[in-house]
Amino acid sequence: MFRKILIANRGEIACRIIKSARRMGIATVAVYSEADAGALHAEMADEAVAIGPPPSAQSYLNVRRIVDACRETGAEAVHPGYGFLSERGGFAEALAAAGVVFIGPNARAIAAMGDKIESKKLARAAGVSVVPGFVGEIRDDAHAKSLAREIGYPVMVKASAGGGGKGLRIVHRESDLLQAIDSSKNEARASFGDDRLFIEKYVTEPRHIEIQVLGDTYGNVIHLNERECSIQRRHQKVIEEAPSPFLDEATRRAMGEQAVTLAKAVDYDSAGTVEFIVDANRNFYFLEMNTRLQVEHPVTELVTGVDLVELMIRSAAGERLPIVQSDVKLSGWALESRIYAEDPYRGFLPSTGRLVRYRPPAEGSHEDVTLRNDTGVYEGGEISVWYDPMIAKLCTHAPSRDRAIDAMADALDEFRIDGISHNIPFLAAIMANPRFRSGRLSTGFIAEEFPDGFHGRPLDGTRRRRFAAAAVAARLTRAERASRVSGTLNGALAASEAWVVALNGGQLAAADAKLAAGTVSLRLDDLPFEADVNWDPGEPAMTLIEKGERFVLQVVREQGGYRLSQGGSSVLAAVRRPDAARLAALMRNKPAADMSKFLLCPMPGLIVSVNVSEGQDIKAGDTLAVVEAMKMENVLRSEHDGTVKAIKARKGDTLAVDDVILEFA
Repeated sequence: MFRKILIANRGEIACRIIKSARRMGIATVAVYSEADAGALHAEMADEAVAIGPPPSAQSYLNVRRIVDACRETGAEAVHPGYGFLSERGGFAEALAAAGVVFIGPNARAIAAMGDKIESKKLARAAGVSVVPGFVGEIRDDAHAKSLAREIGYPVMVKASAGGGGKGLRIVHRESDLLQAIDSSKNEARASFGDDRLFIEKYVTEPRHIEIQVLGDTYGNVIHLNERECSIQRRHQKVIEEAPSPFLDEATRRAMGEQAVTLAKAVDYDSAGTVEFIVDANRNFYFLEMNTRLQVEHPVTELVTGVDLVELMIRSAAGERLPIVQSDVKLSGWALESRIYAEDPYRGFLPSTGRLVRYRPPAEGSHEDVTLRNDTGVYEGGEISVWYDPMIAKLCTHAPSRDRAIDAMADALDEFRIDGISHNIPFLAAIMANPRFRSGRLSTGFIAEEFPDGFHGRPLDGTRRRRFAAAAVAARLTRAERASRVSGTLNGALAASEAWVVALNGGQLAAADAKLAAGTVSLRLDDLPFEADVNWDPGEPAMTLIEKGERFVLQVVREQGGYRLSQGGSSVLAAVRRPDAARLAALMRNKPAADMSKFLLCPMPGLIVSVNVSEGQDIKAGDTLAVVEAMKMENVLRSEHDGTVKAIKARKGDTLAVDDVILEFA
């Protein structure tokens, strides 16, 4: 077994690999860019080596510098994690030339499966079902148009070396094809150093279901069943689960057998994933094989009890797989929610800045639920513009799918992040979505369930009363605390006093409010409400136990009241006396400044291109500019017809949120 390994990655996956290596008694070496000098993975490892400036091409993609770091530290092997160099056969070969072992599949398998075009040819030859399309590279724009017409819209433009949704576009009409090709090429070149593209049919109402495979250097290959990854946004997975709520045993077995057949065809000898698109009739088609560890590997580990990182290390060290196919059993259900630094209320635009507060729920097992949180950040750390916006991967494991969903909903409610925008409210809303809970999933789920974007989960009558009671409980708790301060007037609120609770434009009348021995009781619109309360002023979360059910609400003191968040809903609640409520209703809101004549940068990012000129007439839907942020290109289009009056930003400029790019006449 290796004595020391280097991890050629960053963030949560680097921390995850360090944990397994530590359990195995293996010393670890982290590498870090200048932007990651204070990163958690660099702190966790036994040694850390600086490898270059913030841009990935000059640090985490710098093969020479990583090989040098192996020589400097005496690392015998390298685990690449996912992304970056994980699927570069040339990286594995460079390590081998330096006498360092690559913890992953052999370079031949990487080359065969890493090229999406060649992998489809191999899959077809091996008898694996493939998506209809052109198995070859797009030569030019005319060729692309011809192929798309022949296949039939909608089509998918995909990077041959792609993964993680980068270099991928769905095109519904020919007028959008060339822009999609340009953006896919740019993303593919920046992320993989390879801008080759191909086109295939886009399967409508598809599910994205993948099979985890595992091999060793002795020809043994097994599969660890499937993961359902259909909840996606912009072709990037958001929520994953194992097993799939859709597959029957026969389909599961057939998909597993095809995945193993394909892996054996290329002598696969590590952890890898064979991805399939599955239609409404359970017909499945090979998409691609990822020759690396997947982001969502924890759900497979939770339902099988297998440590994939450990077995990757053991296979690379020349050991045989310790299990055979018949040993693989499914136990319970696991979910993973990807927590991203992005603003779901602003079209999921990336968010950067300092994690002023980072308080995840406690990991471990309680009753029938296990909670796991894979992360690479810490309170006070920085989310930069240079890398992927993932903050954490929150996982739950329980005996049933419903129980795992409920546990995830509770864990998301307890997760507190301040300082940047994040998608926890959106994830919580999905956990409460009836279609999600019933398992009726597809890769179009988010677009179909949130066609106008995410605006928060609406409050029904029951939850509205609970939020109002929480606001009153917070007010009573603070008043009771103030009454104990020496030398002050008694600040306790009279039990018989009437109050008005304002919630996002609505009001509830509150009366007979009492807080005694940890229980709040009151009347809301003349209906009784009682719950046990656990909260201290300044604490991020309040626990209410109402009729035996436990609810956790985030509580933030704001001017005029409390910001309360739970289950995907966020409201500003103000508790006022009736006369104060009447006066508050007369207050006028200051109108927002009219910025309709400006194109504002929607996120911190780099201007890739400005596609118009001053004085140019534009039509609704025209491309105005392209902004790159966190390794993804974002095309900004005109919302209406007009004329460009002035250009305020140029290609290569780095802009902050709401910086002006264009002014319209």
